[in-house]
Amino acid sequence: MTSATTSVAPVSRDLARRRLALLAFFFIPGISLASWITRTPAVRDQLEASTAQMGLILFGLSIGSMAGILGSAPLVRRLGTKPVTLLGLLLIVGGVALIGGGVLLGSGIGAFIGLAVFGAGQGLAEIAMNVEGAEVERLSGRSFLPYLHGAFSLGTVVGASLGILFTAIDFPVPAHMAIIAAICLIPIAWGIRYVPSGFGRQRGTTETGSIATVYPVRRPLWKDSRLLIIGAIVLAMALAEGAANDWLPLLMVDGHGYDPAWGSLVFAGFALAMTIGRFAGGAVIDRFGRVAVVRASAVAGALGIAIVVFVDNPVVAGIAVFFWGLGASLGFPLTISAAGDTGEPGEDPARRVSAVATTGYIAFLVGPPMLGFLGEHYGLRSAMIVVLAVVAVAVVLAPAVCPRADVEPAPGH
Repeated sequence: MTSATTSVAPVSRDLARRRLALLAFFFIPGISLASWITRTPAVRDQLEASTAQMGLILFGLSIGSMAGILGSAPLVRRLGTKPVTLLGLLLIVGGVALIGGGVLLGSGIGAFIGLAVFGAGQGLAEIAMNVEGAEVERLSGRSFLPYLHGAFSLGTVVGASLGILFTAIDFPVPAHMAIIAAICLIPIAWGIRYVPSGFGRQRGTTETGSIATVYPVRRPLWKDSRLLIIGAIVLAMALAEGAANDWLPLLMVDGHGYDPAWGSLVFAGFALAMTIGRFAGGAVIDRFGRVAVVRASAVAGALGIAIVVFVDNPVVAGIAVFFWGLGASLGFPLTISAAGDTGEPGEDPARRVSAVATTGYIAFLVGPPMLGFLGEHYGLRSAMIVVLAVVAVAVVLAPAVCPRADVEPAPGH
């Protein structure tokens, strides 16, 4: 079962455009993030940074992401999803440009600031776009969130492919970042008009005069044990995804002897696996259910990480990255969907989505510096044992994502 409603409504022209705009918006952080990731070996060399120093630079992305994710839900409730989405996307573009400027100046602090701005934009847009996606899913009666996150992964494939090309020809990192920033402005300018104003606000009226939704039930989320377990699952799966996003090219370069271009190619394989998993995820979830998919995803991810860590053959390790990506692909969209439909009637789904997403971003906050410091002392391969252990826990916790209807049958069933 999925969080989508059981009845399938016809998709109007306006709703189809809204869906397409959201897909384009999710593509933006994907291509931007992958463009940064594939150039981390070149950035590390140009900034003359150690592994631990790179961990601190990456910490800027974590800090910005956490600030954005914490601020997004209150802003959505006050302003609606449209302005928060627009602000977040523009900060992503600005962050990419600032990263390029920091590298151009040889400034680790500049790169840190750029990553912080980028992270803030991604955090802001994350909640707003997921709330939008959940509403589109409800209106259409069709699974949509896995496809949205698939668009993000498709963006990472495109960004990684460009990164491989630019790495191979030793294209300057600042110019690379400037090109990506310019590309990202195009879908923003085109698509923002198709996102309706007013949705997500709790008080006041929309531009059409209808009353915005008010959610009267506000029980403390920390007392919801099921939501806490879902948060633990998203933390584990986000750490698996984030560890690859932050460290995979350097892991393959330093841990398995790849040159930078091949390290970027391995990351492109990871991104491709994420894309395949997410675009195929809707049908797989409908067929086998959330619990089975989360459990299988955690097993696949743990297997891939274990091979990368413990097998010395670089070819085998490179192939195993595909299983890592396939395993991590559905963790975030599945848990977001689960968080949105596990509450009682009258509860604010954006508030629950925000709480679970925040838990996931703890992995992004703690992960980069933790793995960087561990990698400095024990090597990046050994540092990934922490990720392996956390992902293994998700196998046990998987039943928590079971749809509410399966846990508490409706009267008469």
